[in-house]
Amino acid sequence: MAAERAEFRMLIDGELTKAASGAAFDNHSPATGLLLGTTAAAGEEDMLRAIAAARRAFDESGWATDKALRRRCLEQLQAALESEKEDLRTELIAEVGCPAMTTRNAQLDWPLAEALRYPAGLIDDFAWERVLEGGGLFGDRNQRTVVQEPVGVVAAICPSNFPVEVILNKLGPALAAGNTVVLKPDPNTPWNATRLGRLIAERTDFPPGVVNVVTTPSNEVAGLLATDPRVDLISFTGSTAVGRTLMRAGADTMKRTFLELGGKSALVVLDDAKPEAALRSAIGVCVHAGQACAATSRMLVHRSMFDDMVGAVAGAFGMVPVGDPALPGTLVGPVISAAQRARVLDACDRAVRDGARLVTGGGVPTDLPEHLADGHFVQPTVFATENPDLAIAQEEIFGPVLVMLPFSDDEEAVRIANNSAFGLAGAVLSASAERGWSIARRIRTGAIGVNGGMFYGADAPFGGYKNSGVGRQCGIEGFQQYLETKTVGFRLPRQN
Repeated sequence: MAAERAEFRMLIDGELTKAASGAAFDNHSPATGLLLGTTAAAGEEDMLRAIAAARRAFDESGWATDKALRRRCLEQLQAALESEKEDLRTELIAEVGCPAMTTRNAQLDWPLAEALRYPAGLIDDFAWERVLEGGGLFGDRNQRTVVQEPVGVVAAICPSNFPVEVILNKLGPALAAGNTVVLKPDPNTPWNATRLGRLIAERTDFPPGVVNVVTTPSNEVAGLLATDPRVDLISFTGSTAVGRTLMRAGADTMKRTFLELGGKSALVVLDDAKPEAALRSAIGVCVHAGQACAATSRMLVHRSMFDDMVGAVAGAFGMVPVGDPALPGTLVGPVISAAQRARVLDACDRAVRDGARLVTGGGVPTDLPEHLADGHFVQPTVFATENPDLAIAQEEIFGPVLVMLPFSDDEEAVRIANNSAFGLAGAVLSASAERGWSIARRIRTGAIGVNGGMFYGADAPFGGYKNSGVGRQCGIEGFQQYLETKTVGFRLPRQN
């Protein structure tokens, strides 16, 4: 069903188009390994055309200055997406492999509810100008006006794990701020982006070139976004390694960068925490097969309850439903590709060699139905170790893998939590809100929940410390990522 309604064409300069070469690439189901269909495979000519269109639309159309047009177009896109919401849900389950239950929250319903609406509201509510008094010389009267203006052409490069959520939370503020965009989705999950391109072309008043959707499996073609001087800002969500590459590639043309990168977030379970709450939080690593940058894949447990918690978590992981993502009860679907499954399994093998204790999982499920035999599934996996420096406790795995570490007191918990090159998210559980808040304040991370508190939202800035990124997405801070600041001084007539 998803393939029958999928859009295989790109959107470039207002037109739905195949690749200039006629080339296409395959889109496979991560759950079955079967071919879903194909998508246009952009070459250099297509990417350069899209960049040129975005540049021209920013420089020559009224998009950057016409706030009413921007709001109308975002409202039209919102309505168009809502009209095809269920088709989009089916498409996400098919090409992303995300369990159906996750589309009811962060995969689809949450971002669709607010990712465009919130920045559209800022078009009218944001303080685009402010006035500073004083500053004149020799008795002159002086006024300075600080003006917020769009950056220009934005390259939005998006991952495969939560594609709609990331795409909408990039497009919303970038477009509301007056920028034009070249959107490059992950080649493993192109159809949600091409659907959006079709809706823009057919159902909105976006001027040609304001939004371009370019699909390609070629890193060389995608890399043009980082080197072309006509692109002003790179907005990237993905791995830390690729983020570093883009930052280096964009340096020669002084591109601004927003990078939301990897994580190895800590869940800190204090000695007064409720075990059942800790168990629920631990299972969160299994959601969408652990393919979430903010997943708390390190579980730090007070030593007094460590052994009991390891046993309880292992038992729970053994009962987590793994299987067909289209079924409503599935929590763990496939990872995105055979290559990613191999990386996860290699990390598990290395952990065993390094001396970590494999408590449960660590391999491929053996009880899947026949139609999932060629899918990319990994067993929910738990390791336990006393050594927080092992690779399994330091490196992002991006699979349903949890490592459990003991600590003796609050100071050690904070020290282990901060013993990471990453700093994206985290969580703290304690019977005392004050104690939990104190721990949360001391952990060097961009977002953290206390006792199940949720930090997610279009109005809430999200991003990381250290190797987890540069800048913030969402909220006022995320909106400002897509703005330049200009200060204009006015010499006023002297007063008698």
